[in-house]
Amino acid sequence: MPLFIALGDEVRLTIIEVLASTDSFQTNVRGMNVNEITDQTNLSRPAISHHLKILKEAGLVSAKQEGTANYYFLTFGESTRKLCTLGQYLQNFMDPVQ
Repeated sequence: MPLFIALGDEVRLTIIEVLASTDSFQTNVRGMNVNEITDQTNLSRPAISHHLKILKEAGLVSAKQEGTANYYFLTFGESTRKLCTLGQYLQNFMDPVQ
């Protein structure tokens, strides 16, 4: 499942933390571009872009283009729904049949 692959990497969790710590996460206004994320981490721009692609494919991050820059922001809605569905499935599987 792409969601678990995305969440299974410390670097990607750091990027999520950086995005979550910005005011843009709470206001959903602008987001952060790759340069801004790079400034807050010890990673190169290509590395950040690579990890953002994985996070985007997993549905944890979306991007909005403004001019020539892409601004990334967290999008947990669909991912949260999938995790809840998995949790309910596991709960039903683990509960003894009555």
